[in-house]
Amino acid sequence: MVEQPANVDAAVNTPVVVDSNDDGTVAQELELEHMRSTLEEAIVETRNTPLENRPRLPRIALNKRNGAIVRALNPMLVTYLEASRDLCETDSILFGSALAVCRIIGAKVSTAGRATGHSSAIIAWRRRIEERIAKARALIGRLICFRSGNNRPRIVRTVRMTFAGTNVSLFQPYITQKLTERIDDLKQRIAAWGKRIRRYTEKSTRFNQNRLFQSDQKRLYESLERPMLSGTGPAPNQADTVAFWRGLWSEPVNHSEGPWTEVVASQCEGITLYYGPRHHNAG
Repeated sequence: MVEQPANVDAAVNTPVVVDSNDDGTVAQELELEHMRSTLEEAIVETRNTPLENRPRLPRIALNKRNGAIVRALNPMLVTYLEASRDLCETDSILFGSALAVCRIIGAKVSTAGRATGHSSAIIAWRRRIEERIAKARALIGRLICFRSGNNRPRIVRTVRMTFAGTNVSLFQPYITQKLTERIDDLKQRIAAWGKRIRRYTEKSTRFNQNRLFQSDQKRLYESLERPMLSGTGPAPNQADTVAFWRGLWSEPVNHSEGPWTEVVASQCEGITLYYGPRHHNAG
Protein backbone atom coordinates (compact mmCIF):
# COMPACT_ATOMS: atom_id res chain seq x y z
CA MET A 1 0.00 0.00 0.00
CA VAL A 2 2.92 2.33 0.62
CA GLU A 3 4.23 1.91 -2.90
CA GLN A 4 0.88 2.71 -4.53
CA PRO A 5 1.44 6.50 -4.94
CA ALA A 6 4.79 5.80 -6.56
CA ASN A 7 3.17 3.35 -8.94
CA VAL A 8 0.45 5.85 -9.78
CA ASP A 9 3.02 8.57 -10.45
CA ALA A 10 4.99 6.18 -12.60
CA ALA A 11 1.88 5.28 -14.57
CA VAL A 12 1.03 8.94 -15.08
CA ASN A 13 4.54 9.93 -16.14
CA THR A 14 5.08 6.90 -18.37
CA PRO A 15 4.65 7.86 -22.02
CA VAL A 16 2.46 5.79 -24.31
CA VAL A 17 4.42 4.54 -27.32
CA VAL A 18 2.17 3.93 -30.31
CA ASP A 19 3.07 2.59 -33.71
CA SER A 20 1.61 4.74 -36.49
CA ASN A 21 0.96 1.81 -38.86
CA ASP A 22 1.82 -1.81 -39.57
CA ASP A 23 4.95 -0.91 -41.56
CA GLY A 24 6.91 -0.20 -38.41
CA THR A 25 7.33 3.55 -38.97
CA VAL A 26 8.78 5.85 -36.33
CA ALA A 27 6.81 5.59 -33.06
CA GLN A 28 5.28 8.70 -31.50
CA GLU A 29 5.14 9.35 -27.76
CA LEU A 30 1.96 10.82 -26.26
CA GLU A 31 2.21 11.62 -22.57
CA LEU A 32 -0.75 10.64 -20.41
CA GLU A 33 -0.76 13.99 -18.66
CA HIS A 34 -1.08 15.84 -21.95
CA MET A 35 -3.92 13.55 -23.01
CA ARG A 36 -5.66 14.06 -19.66
CA SER A 37 -5.47 17.86 -19.89
CA THR A 38 -6.68 17.80 -23.50
CA LEU A 39 -9.64 15.63 -22.48
CA GLU A 40 -10.54 17.93 -19.59
CA GLU A 41 -10.37 21.05 -21.77
CA ALA A 42 -12.53 19.44 -24.46
CA ILE A 43 -15.21 18.34 -21.97
CA VAL A 44 -15.37 21.77 -20.31
CA GLU A 45 -15.56 23.44 -23.72
CA THR A 46 -18.37 21.12 -24.83
CA ARG A 47 -20.39 21.77 -21.67
CA ASN A 48 -20.29 25.52 -22.29
CA THR A 49 -21.15 25.26 -26.00
CA PRO A 50 -24.77 25.06 -27.24
CA LEU A 51 -25.70 21.94 -29.13
CA GLU A 52 -26.22 23.76 -32.45
CA ASN A 53 -22.77 25.40 -32.21
CA ARG A 54 -20.76 22.23 -31.69
CA PRO A 55 -18.10 21.59 -34.34
CA ARG A 56 -18.56 18.85 -36.88
CA LEU A 57 -16.18 16.00 -36.11
CA PRO A 58 -14.45 14.17 -38.98
CA ARG A 59 -14.08 10.44 -39.38
CA ILE A 60 -10.75 9.19 -38.11
CA ALA A 61 -8.77 6.39 -39.68
CA LEU A 62 -8.96 2.94 -38.07
CA ASN A 63 -5.31 2.17 -37.44
CA LYS A 64 -3.19 1.03 -34.50
CA ARG A 65 -2.13 4.52 -33.47
CA ASN A 66 -5.67 5.90 -33.23
CA GLY A 67 -6.89 2.72 -31.53
CA ALA A 68 -4.18 2.99 -28.88
CA ILE A 69 -5.12 6.61 -28.19
CA VAL A 70 -8.78 5.67 -27.74
CA ARG A 71 -7.86 2.80 -25.40
CA ALA A 72 -5.68 5.16 -23.35
CA LEU A 73 -8.51 7.68 -22.97
CA ASN A 74 -11.19 5.15 -22.01
CA PRO A 75 -10.04 4.73 -18.35
CA MET A 76 -9.95 8.52 -17.94
CA LEU A 77 -13.67 8.77 -18.75
CA VAL A 78 -14.73 6.71 -15.72
CA THR A 79 -14.42 9.64 -13.32
CA TYR A 80 -16.48 11.95 -15.53
CA LEU A 81 -19.18 9.36 -16.30
CA GLU A 82 -19.63 8.40 -12.64
CA ALA A 83 -20.22 12.06 -11.76
CA SER A 84 -22.70 12.57 -14.59
CA ARG A 85 -26.19 13.55 -13.43
CA ASP A 86 -28.28 13.26 -16.61
CA LEU A 87 -28.14 12.24 -20.25
CA CYS A 88 -27.27 15.74 -21.45
CA GLU A 89 -24.13 15.79 -19.32
CA THR A 90 -23.24 12.27 -20.46
CA ASP A 91 -23.65 13.38 -24.06
CA SER A 92 -21.33 16.35 -23.51
CA ILE A 93 -18.73 14.05 -21.91
CA LEU A 94 -18.79 11.61 -24.82
CA PHE A 95 -18.68 14.38 -27.41
CA GLY A 96 -15.84 16.08 -25.53
CA SER A 97 -13.87 12.83 -25.48
CA ALA A 98 -14.35 12.43 -29.24
CA LEU A 99 -13.21 16.03 -29.72
CA ALA A 100 -10.14 15.33 -27.56
CA VAL A 101 -9.23 12.31 -29.71
CA CYS A 102 -9.45 14.43 -32.86
CA ARG A 103 -7.19 17.08 -31.35
CA ILE A 104 -4.63 14.57 -30.10
CA ILE A 105 -4.27 12.82 -33.45
CA GLY A 106 -4.22 16.17 -35.27
CA ALA A 107 -7.46 15.74 -37.24
CA LYS A 108 -8.94 18.87 -38.76
CA VAL A 109 -12.08 19.97 -36.89
CA SER A 110 -14.42 22.45 -38.53
CA THR A 111 -15.30 25.52 -36.46
CA ALA A 112 -18.34 26.60 -38.52
CA GLY A 113 -20.77 24.78 -36.22
CA ARG A 114 -23.85 22.81 -37.11
CA ALA A 115 -26.49 25.53 -37.06
CA THR A 116 -29.49 24.75 -39.25
CA GLY A 117 -29.11 26.42 -42.61
CA HIS A 118 -26.60 29.03 -41.40
CA SER A 119 -23.24 27.39 -42.01
CA SER A 120 -20.61 29.75 -43.40
CA ALA A 121 -18.85 27.00 -45.31
CA ILE A 122 -19.36 27.02 -49.08
CA ILE A 123 -19.73 23.75 -50.92
CA ALA A 124 -16.78 22.96 -53.17
CA TRP A 125 -18.79 22.48 -56.37
CA ARG A 126 -20.67 25.73 -55.77
CA ARG A 127 -17.41 27.60 -55.28
CA ARG A 128 -16.09 26.12 -58.54
CA ILE A 129 -19.23 27.16 -60.42
CA GLU A 130 -19.01 30.69 -59.01
CA GLU A 131 -15.40 30.87 -60.20
CA ARG A 132 -16.50 29.71 -63.67
CA ILE A 133 -19.19 32.39 -63.75
CA ALA A 134 -16.68 35.08 -62.76
CA LYS A 135 -14.22 33.96 -65.46
CA ALA A 136 -16.97 33.75 -68.09
CA ARG A 137 -18.15 37.27 -67.28
CA ALA A 138 -14.60 38.60 -67.53
CA LEU A 139 -14.18 36.84 -70.88
CA ILE A 140 -17.46 38.30 -72.17
CA GLY A 141 -16.25 41.77 -71.27
CA ARG A 142 -13.02 41.35 -73.22
CA LEU A 143 -14.80 39.86 -76.23
CA ILE A 144 -17.18 42.82 -76.28
CA CYS A 145 -14.22 45.21 -76.07
CA PHE A 146 -12.56 43.51 -79.04
CA ARG A 147 -15.80 43.58 -81.01
CA SER A 148 -16.06 47.32 -80.30
CA GLY A 149 -12.62 47.92 -81.84
CA ASN A 150 -10.34 47.70 -78.82
CA ASN A 151 -7.13 46.08 -80.14
CA ARG A 152 -4.92 46.30 -77.08
CA PRO A 153 -2.41 43.44 -76.82
CA ARG A 154 -4.02 42.01 -73.71
CA ILE A 155 -7.47 41.95 -75.33
CA VAL A 156 -6.14 40.44 -78.55
CA ARG A 157 -4.23 37.77 -76.62
CA THR A 158 -7.40 36.78 -74.75
CA VAL A 159 -9.40 36.54 -77.98
CA ARG A 160 -6.68 34.40 -79.59
CA MET A 161 -6.76 32.02 -76.64
CA THR A 162 -10.56 31.86 -76.87
CA PHE A 163 -10.51 30.75 -80.51
CA ALA A 164 -7.40 28.58 -80.18
CA GLY A 165 -7.73 25.29 -82.02
CA THR A 166 -10.31 26.62 -84.48
CA ASN A 167 -10.05 28.00 -87.99
CA VAL A 168 -11.28 31.43 -86.92
CA SER A 169 -9.05 34.35 -87.87
CA LEU A 170 -9.28 37.51 -85.80
CA PHE A 171 -9.11 39.89 -88.75
CA GLN A 172 -11.62 38.28 -91.12
CA PRO A 173 -15.00 39.84 -91.98
CA TYR A 174 -16.93 37.10 -90.18
CA ILE A 175 -15.12 37.62 -86.86
CA THR A 176 -17.96 39.81 -85.57
CA GLN A 177 -20.45 36.99 -86.06
CA LYS A 178 -18.13 34.50 -84.36
CA LEU A 179 -17.64 36.84 -81.43
CA THR A 180 -21.40 37.30 -81.07
CA GLU A 181 -21.98 33.55 -81.13
CA ARG A 182 -19.32 32.97 -78.49
CA ILE A 183 -20.72 35.74 -76.29
CA ASP A 184 -24.25 34.30 -76.55
CA ASP A 185 -22.90 30.84 -75.71
CA LEU A 186 -21.14 32.15 -72.61
CA LYS A 187 -24.28 33.99 -71.50
CA GLN A 188 -26.31 30.79 -71.80
CA ARG A 189 -23.72 28.90 -69.78
CA ILE A 190 -23.78 31.55 -67.06
CA ALA A 191 -27.58 31.34 -66.94
CA ALA A 192 -27.43 27.53 -66.65
CA TRP A 193 -24.80 27.65 -63.89
CA GLY A 194 -26.75 30.27 -61.98
CA LYS A 195 -29.94 28.23 -62.30
CA ARG A 196 -28.15 25.20 -60.87
CA ILE A 197 -27.00 27.18 -57.83
CA ARG A 198 -30.49 28.64 -57.45
CA ARG A 199 -32.12 25.20 -57.55
CA TYR A 200 -29.75 23.89 -54.89
CA THR A 201 -30.31 26.94 -52.68
CA GLU A 202 -34.09 26.56 -52.87
CA LYS A 203 -33.88 22.82 -52.18
CA SER A 204 -31.53 23.35 -49.23
CA THR A 205 -33.80 26.07 -47.82
CA ARG A 206 -36.85 23.80 -48.03
CA PHE A 207 -34.96 20.93 -46.39
CA ASN A 208 -33.71 23.09 -43.52
CA GLN A 209 -37.15 24.60 -42.97
CA ASN A 210 -38.79 21.17 -42.88
CA ARG A 211 -36.21 19.90 -40.40
CA LEU A 212 -36.59 23.01 -38.26
CA PHE A 213 -40.39 22.62 -38.37
CA GLN A 214 -40.06 19.16 -36.85
CA SER A 215 -37.68 20.28 -34.10
CA ASP A 216 -38.66 23.88 -33.24
CA GLN A 217 -41.73 25.38 -34.93
CA LYS A 218 -41.49 28.66 -33.01
CA ARG A 219 -37.97 29.26 -34.27
CA LEU A 220 -39.08 28.49 -37.82
CA TYR A 221 -41.92 31.02 -37.72
CA GLU A 222 -39.61 33.63 -36.23
CA SER A 223 -37.12 33.10 -39.06
CA LEU A 224 -39.92 33.43 -41.61
CA GLU A 225 -41.21 36.66 -40.07
CA ARG A 226 -37.79 38.26 -39.63
CA PRO A 227 -37.33 39.40 -43.28
CA MET A 228 -40.76 41.05 -43.18
CA LEU A 229 -39.80 43.08 -40.11
CA SER A 230 -36.38 44.13 -41.41
CA GLY A 231 -37.66 47.25 -43.22
CA THR A 232 -37.39 50.26 -40.92
CA GLY A 233 -37.75 53.10 -43.44
CA PRO A 234 -40.94 55.00 -44.27
CA ALA A 235 -43.53 53.30 -46.46
CA PRO A 236 -43.55 54.39 -50.14
CA ASN A 237 -46.24 56.70 -51.42
CA GLN A 238 -49.16 54.82 -52.96
CA ALA A 239 -49.44 57.18 -55.94
CA ASP A 240 -45.74 56.80 -56.73
CA THR A 241 -46.04 53.02 -56.51
CA VAL A 242 -48.96 52.94 -58.95
CA ALA A 243 -47.15 55.28 -61.34
CA PHE A 244 -44.02 53.16 -61.22
CA TRP A 245 -45.78 49.90 -62.11
CA ARG A 246 -47.82 51.57 -64.85
CA GLY A 247 -44.68 53.05 -66.32
CA LEU A 248 -43.11 49.63 -66.69
CA TRP A 249 -45.61 48.75 -69.43
CA SER A 250 -46.48 52.13 -70.92
CA GLU A 251 -42.96 53.45 -71.58
CA PRO A 252 -41.03 51.87 -74.49
CA VAL A 253 -37.74 50.21 -73.59
CA ASN A 254 -34.94 49.07 -75.91
CA HIS A 255 -33.86 45.63 -74.73
CA SER A 256 -30.43 44.19 -75.47
CA GLU A 257 -31.22 41.21 -77.68
CA GLY A 258 -28.96 39.06 -79.80
CA PRO A 259 -28.75 39.69 -83.58
CA TRP A 260 -30.10 36.22 -84.22
CA THR A 261 -33.57 37.36 -83.07
CA GLU A 262 -33.77 39.78 -86.00
CA VAL A 263 -32.85 36.98 -88.40
CA VAL A 264 -35.57 34.73 -86.98
CA ALA A 265 -38.13 37.56 -87.08
CA SER A 266 -37.38 38.26 -90.76
CA GLN A 267 -37.75 34.56 -91.56
CA CYS A 268 -41.13 34.41 -89.83
CA GLU A 269 -42.67 37.44 -91.55
CA GLY A 270 -44.36 35.33 -94.25
CA ILE A 271 -45.91 32.88 -91.78
CA THR A 272 -49.67 33.25 -91.33
CA LEU A 273 -50.81 33.25 -87.74
CA TYR A 274 -53.10 30.38 -86.74
CA TYR A 275 -55.73 31.18 -84.15
CA GLY A 276 -57.29 27.71 -84.02
CA PRO A 277 -60.78 26.55 -85.00
CA ARG A 278 -63.67 28.87 -84.33
CA HIS A 279 -66.55 27.53 -82.28
CA HIS A 280 -70.06 28.86 -82.92
CA ASN A 281 -72.75 28.66 -80.31
CA ALA A 282 -75.65 26.47 -81.39
CA GLY A 283 -79.10 28.07 -81.67
